[in-house]
Amino acid sequence: MDALISRLFSSEEEELYILDCLAYFMVFMAACTFVTLLFENVPYGRYATSKYGFPVNVRFAWFVQELPAFLLPLCLVVWTSAAKTSLLPNQLIIAMYFCHYVQRSLIYPFLIRGGKPTPFASFALAFVFCIYNGYMQIRYLSHYAHYPADWVTHPCFIAGSALWFVGWVVNVHSDHILRNLRKPGETGYKIPTGGMFEYVSGANFLGEITEWAGFALAGHSVHSSAFALFTTVVLASRAVAHHKWYLAKFEDYPKSRKALIPFLL
Repeated sequence: MDALISRLFSSEEEELYILDCLAYFMVFMAACTFVTLLFENVPYGRYATSKYGFPVNVRFAWFVQELPAFLLPLCLVVWTSAAKTSLLPNQLIIAMYFCHYVQRSLIYPFLIRGGKPTPFASFALAFVFCIYNGYMQIRYLSHYAHYPADWVTHPCFIAGSALWFVGWVVNVHSDHILRNLRKPGETGYKIPTGGMFEYVSGANFLGEITEWAGFALAGHSVHSSAFALFTTVVLASRAVAHHKWYLAKFEDYPKSRKALIPFLL
């Protein structure tokens, strides 16, 4: 894999420059996505529509689209001269990334019950994004990110790691609640209860946003920050849309429940 990368870039300086450009371009994409989502919901799940292409089985879509976010980084860590992977801060931040994507790509898709097919356009864009982001995050962390020797005791790393862990737990637990809303054979939507769903409609989204915010704080780079920003834009929009949908569909939906931030929004 080193030989392939050396053909793509003339030097490490050039590759680092490209990684930085990818991060800033993701910030630009986040801004464009924010404007777009003011007028239209992300077209998958309950908002799926045929105008974005033919339907793809939801389990297949989640597995295939998320898999590059695990496999490509794994190759970058195992089959390249990853100069920074022997350092503890880099190891721990990389572990945060892999912990999420092992669950998201290798476990979550096979636990899905029912679920609407994903339009091909959404599936294809997610697939490309996972390649893009997986390369950007792990190549930077495994080959270029330099942290002080005592970074793991720095308040940013400690607070970021704690945020990441809390967000990961909330995300996984909220997904578990959503999966178990319906008994076998049941169809239709129900009001989620328990966990952070007692406070917000988008508990799973809040968990993932918190997770990547913690990752960005611990990672302390434009690359991790760009990913956290993009994730926040997409999932915050989805949480607000879900909240409005629940309020319109269920007359008995808890009026005190917020969309994304407990007691505030």
